[in-house]
Amino acid sequence: MAIIEKLHILRFRNLDNQYLEPNTNINLFIGGNGQGKTNLIEALYYLGHNRSFKSKNIKDVVPFEKEFLQIDAVVDDVRVLLKKSKNKNTILFNQQKVSSNSRLTHLMPIQIISPDRGFVVGGPPKLKRSYLDWGVFHVKPDLLKTYKSYNKALKNINTLLTNNNTKQLDYWLIQIATLSVEISSARADYIQKLKKTLKKPQFGPLKELIKQNNKFDFHLQTGWTKDTNHIDQESIYKYLIKNRGSFAKLKHLNYGPHKATIDYYFNNQNEQHLSRGEQKKLSIFYWILQVLMLVELNIKPIVLIDDISSELDQEKIDLILGFLIKLEVQIFATDIGNKPLSVDKKIATIYQIDKGIIVKK
Repeated sequence: MAIIEKLHILRFRNLDNQYLEPNTNINLFIGGNGQGKTNLIEALYYLGHNRSFKSKNIKDVVPFEKEFLQIDAVVDDVRVLLKKSKNKNTILFNQQKVSSNSRLTHLMPIQIISPDRGFVVGGPPKLKRSYLDWGVFHVKPDLLKTYKSYNKALKNINTLLTNNNTKQLDYWLIQIATLSVEISSARADYIQKLKKTLKKPQFGPLKELIKQNNKFDFHLQTGWTKDTNHIDQESIYKYLIKNRGSFAKLKHLNYGPHKATIDYYFNNQNEQHLSRGEQKKLSIFYWILQVLMLVELNIKPIVLIDDISSELDQEKIDLILGFLIKLEVQIFATDIGNKPLSVDKKIATIYQIDKGIIVKK
């Protein structure tokens, strides 16, 4: 069970030397625009992934005129320190150096609900793959090696295609076919687990977020053509060999798990025809579905919710928080504070953020 017991943000954007002992249930941060609410959510995400969900550039998150960012925390009795500059990256667990970002993600499974990240329903394929593979990783951590091997094979294939060098292409195409089956099978299995969780009675109350009697559905598009069997190595390899010429013209491999996506449907209507509000509510719906599934596997994520009252009324906010509280996960939420939120102060700690300074109310 992931619980942040202590948090010290020494340097991150406009947050400087901020120390918290978070509530194990709800932590609500109130502040106006530009005061540091999203920066806090981003810092927590950074601590769990060693990267931002907003920017790829380290300069964007290092405070002005500073050389590095630093965040440390106590998570389930493990002292975690993350220090990062343009040229150096340090991760320590109990003062012992950690070389893999996956160790952070495994220790702190973080589910984020933020407009700045984008909505998974109606969102780009890259975000949908991120949603999918985050869940797959926590269910099957060993598959990470397969993903790394696949990315290496894909990089080599694209390099050979770019340089018109087909001598070693067949070897790497065989590798892609083999690794692709492992990834696609794991993804398909995870999608089926999500669908089973969706039908469970304990998820029923959250369907009120949209309306109880509506129909929800989603399908994995594996990244291969419809006539290619995504779980058969020979079928994939034959397709790759047959279309080797077209790949050579394109200078890259344009099919495979790296092109996978999820198609969402609501009352038999494709996600692209839904309103922005419907896409947002359904995205929250599917993010929390993922949380429930992992909780049932005894993996309790930390849930980050940025700008919770944006486009959600009090009834929907109460529904979401009430559902998550029953799952006994730790919640960090931010809000602009322009309308009162009815949170139970017995299980919540409320903070004010003003110009990067966090004060308990």
